[in-house]
Amino acid sequence: MLDTVHLLQPSSFPAVNRGRLETLQVNLGFRCNLSCVHCHVNAGPKRTEEMSRDTAEDVLAFLQHHNIKQLDLTGGAPELNPNFRYLVEQTKQLGIHVIDRSNLVILLEEGQDGLADFLAAQQVEVVASLPCYLEENVDQQRGKGSYSQSIEALIKLNQLGYGMPESGLVLNLVYNPLGPSLPPPQGPLESEYRKQLLDRYGIHFNQLLTITNMPIQRFGSYLQSKGEFDNYLQLLRNTYQPCNLQNVMCRHLLSVDWRGFVYDCDFNQMLKIHLRTGDKFQPRLKDLFDVDLEGLSIQVAEHCYGCTAGQGSSCGGALAD
Repeated sequence: MLDTVHLLQPSSFPAVNRGRLETLQVNLGFRCNLSCVHCHVNAGPKRTEEMSRDTAEDVLAFLQHHNIKQLDLTGGAPELNPNFRYLVEQTKQLGIHVIDRSNLVILLEEGQDGLADFLAAQQVEVVASLPCYLEENVDQQRGKGSYSQSIEALIKLNQLGYGMPESGLVLNLVYNPLGPSLPPPQGPLESEYRKQLLDRYGIHFNQLLTITNMPIQRFGSYLQSKGEFDNYLQLLRNTYQPCNLQNVMCRHLLSVDWRGFVYDCDFNQMLKIHLRTGDKFQPRLKDLFDVDLEGLSIQVAEHCYGCTAGQGSSCGGALAD
């Protein structure tokens, strides 16, 4: 795996300050049942890192102490962490909204019996990766057979009410480009996804979220191996839109890794660019219970252009129409 952090710093990216904290995004570990080409985490079946119960308890205490609105669970495949269901149940008891960032295929894995039913019973929002509506593209990006399994999982979620009108069970899909290009406009692409999935499989969903691939970890290494890293960074810089700067996710989100260390965003986490609080270097979540984060400077590097290029990009999809 080729490192990219030294290619992303220093940076000319504009200064950004944190706003009010609304979302805690927690990476439960790097173990995954897939090894996707575009993965900025380098997750896969052979990874062993996973969050402990003690750190999960720190997450729950932090959520309550700071009156946070939303817990966003990611990985790897977050569902593979043995504390996943416990964390979801306890968070929902606090009245906090929970998002599960799922690769869909996990719902069919051995040992995950009842997972879809559990998510529905807990009213967890599912944000599901489906990088294209075409089988060839998905299998190329995520592995042979992953498309057909994803379709099967989506049908299963629909049967439970996910993505269906007035069910209250939210199912959003995520598109990532296949290679070093920006996502197309989110609105028209969502319409095409909706038509293709409904006509071919009868599948319903709530929204499509387009997310720009970040030049870090596995995707960054892929770009370097193809000699396309510098060109891709230049594309991100050339398509920078200042209007996206006020809506970047890091202003209202805090990212926590499987050990409890804290970062401004998931991308900084993968680059080991830690949150800076002034008197604390490489802080853990348990160090921040009485720290006011609002107004702190966000740590930026060249990859930040990925969130502000074109329509913009965040864990919630495009930032501009």
